[in-house]
Parts: sequence; C-alpha cells; structure tokens
Amino acid sequence: MQKRNMYNRIVLPLLFASAVLLFSCGERAQNGEVTRVDAPIVTQETTQSTTEADSTNGTGLPETETDKPDTTSIEAEPDEDDNISSLVDQIYKSLTLEEKIGQLILVRKPSDKATALEYIGSYHPGGYVLFASDFENETPETISAFIDSLNETSSLPLFCAVDEEGGTVVRISKFPQFRAEKFLSPRELIEGGADAVTADTDEKCRLLMSLGINFNLAPVADISEDSSEFIYYRSAGGLENAVEYVRAYVLKSSELSIGSTLKHFPGYGGNADTHTGAAYDDRGLDELMARDLVPFIEGIEAGADAVMVSHNIVECLDHDNPASLSPAVHELLRDELGFDGIIMTDDLAMGAVTDRYDSSEAALMSILAGNDLVCCSDLPAAYQGLYEAALDGRLTEERIAESVKRIIKCKLKLGIIDINTEER
Repeated sequence: MQKRNMYNRIVLPLLFASAVLLFSCGERAQNGEVTRVDAPIVTQETTQSTTEADSTNGTGLPETETDKPDTTSIEAEPDEDDNISSLVDQIYKSLTLEEKIGQLILVRKPSDKATALEYIGSYHPGGYVLFASDFENETPETISAFIDSLNETSSLPLFCAVDEEGGTVVRISKFPQFRAEKFLSPRELIEGGADAVTADTDEKCRLLMSLGINFNLAPVADISEDSSEFIYYRSAGGLENAVEYVRAYVLKSSELSIGSTLKHFPGYGGNADTHTGAAYDDRGLDELMARDLVPFIEGIEAGADAVMVSHNIVECLDHDNPASLSPAVHELLRDELGFDGIIMTDDLAMGAVTDRYDSSEAALMSILAGNDLVCCSDLPAAYQGLYEAALDGRLTEERIAESVKRIIKCKLKLGIIDINTEER
C-alpha cells in the first residue's frame, strides 16, 4: 500500500545542518527492545490530496484539503527546544484543516476493519482506541498487521491506544493468545512494592510494543480505600500506595516510549459510576490538593504524557459542568499544576455526558474547555461538530494550533513520528 504522509509535503533545509545530533542522547524502544537511536530521519511518502483549496473562510483557516509538495524529509534535534518547536511548526503547517481537526479526536475503533480504514481517509483521526472485542478473535500477527495498515493509510501516524490497566480492566491479556494470564490489578501489584510495578509495566509495555500499540490509557491515579466505591478495584489503594504505583508505572513506561495516561483527574473519590449518569463531588479544593491530586502531581513530575479528565461534577471548581467540559478544571491542571502534556476527556459516550449533550456539542465543548484530545465513540459527529465550528469561527485557528502542536510534539517524543527509513 502506498503510504501517505505529510513529511513529503514540506522542505526543511534549515534543519539539515543540525540533524547529525538528532536524538543521539536518547533511547527508543522498538520490537520489544530498547535501542540507541542516532540521528533518526523523519521521512515518509505521501499521496496528494484530492481537493485543492483556493480560499479561506475569513479566519485564516483553509476550507478544504490542499495539494502539497511531495518531496523531502524532516530532521530535528529534540535536545534543543527551538529545533523541536520548528519541527512541530513545520509539520503543523503541512496539515490541511481537515487533518488538523481529525488530530483532535481519539476514537473507539469501528468494529469493522474496512470502516476503520475508510474513516482514516474521511476524518483523519488522531488515534484509535482498541477494546477487547478487537483482540478476541485475533492473533498477535493479525493485530500488528492491521495496525500497520492503519498507519500506512494515515497522513500522520496514529495514537493506537488501549485500556490495559490490569485486574478488572484488561483488553489484551484476558485472551490466552496474547498472554497466559491477565495482568494483575494495581492493588495486587503494589503489595510487591515499586519493583513489582516496574517489572509488570515493563512486560506490559513490551507486549503493547510488539502489537504496534503505542499508548496505554493507564495508570489509574485515583485513591480509594473503601471497597464500596466504584473505582476501588481499579485503584492502587490509599495515598501512599497510589503515589508509589503511579510513579513506578510512569517512569518505566517513559523509558520504553509507551504513552502513559493519568486518570481520572482530579480524582474519582467515592463518586458514582459516570458511565451511567451524573456524579457530583462536593469535596473542597484544599482536600483535593492534600490528597487526591497528589498522585497526579507525582505522575506529572515523573513524565506522564497525558491526563484523562473525568466526567464528575467537581462542585468546588464548577457547579454546572462535568470536569471534562469545565474550563476551571483544566486551568487547575495547566496553570496550578503546570502540566503541559496532552489533556484528554474520558469517553464522551458515557451517560454523564450523553444525558446532557449530543456528540457534536460535547466534542466542541471539550476542546473549548481545554482538552487536546476528544475521546469518543462517534467519530463522524465529533468531527463534524469541530469542523463546522472551525469554519464559522467558534473554534479559532489559535485554539486548534495549541492542541494539534501538543499532539505532534507527543508523537515525536514517543517515536510515533520518528522514521529512520521510508519504510516502517
């Protein structure tokens, strides 16, 4: 299959001279092994867009996809902030409006493989989340081949994500063709201390890598010591255990270049299951800062790539909106905690959101609130809501650029956009 990639649309001779230093101090994980990478060249072939845009919509945003030049490679020096920023800017500028909008969406993979491939051409999603049904009747070889086909079709390599938390939430290891036994829960693992968590995370990340999966929607950073609480069996336990678990998980995951996701910000607490409806959290901010936010702070300091925001209504910050759709909650995460990675919603298909908003409305609200990635199950609706808002000015180019550039930067960091040769 002919690969499509934006890299061959732009030329960056200004970066070539410094390329010999690229990533020479870094390590990358490939095929389950950690290897030294010296001066990787970011290169992929592309097919041209089928539509040419000759005008903008008055906001500086192109209204349709455009043909782009189709020659060259990109090289950058990630040890230098200026060089990384230049690379991110050039990649961003190479994308059409349609591709930029798609990058904002992390969607559940359609059950039909043909539809999943078709959606890449139509909606350009930033990534797919795979669930247990996507692995049940597959083998490691068929999963890996399918993920390769997704990336070959996409103009920008995808986040390929799973919820492989361990314990009650496992998408892969519940099936014996992938692992003899499912991964242990955080609560079980932490009994063996940080070393046990590190060893488990190492094996988990290498399994994901072998399948072509580059992002885990884990670790759970929630604190729970009451077995009657919804989140209890998914958490590592009390404050001390949660901090130790999260830190060990994130450090090992970062070492192996598998994306990590702290969830569910700002801490689930004893709240009800938001899959089925609204949940209200009446705790004060001081209590959250002293307890529930601590594992998130530790995870951020350890280098977590993403934070997933819950749908709980955190009344001390916002009386009306789920945290995932609340600007105040995102300001706490960005401004007070200093997190500059990817912020994503919990699945917008959950009852706490769908009881209030339709898919298009929720997608736009989530980006305007400060999320970078809309996690959803209805790709066409989410895409249309964001695209129409971009055309009429409700979603500005500045706001789009802020999140898409953050997504590109993360994909570079994890080696998702990091190609040594023209063939993956």
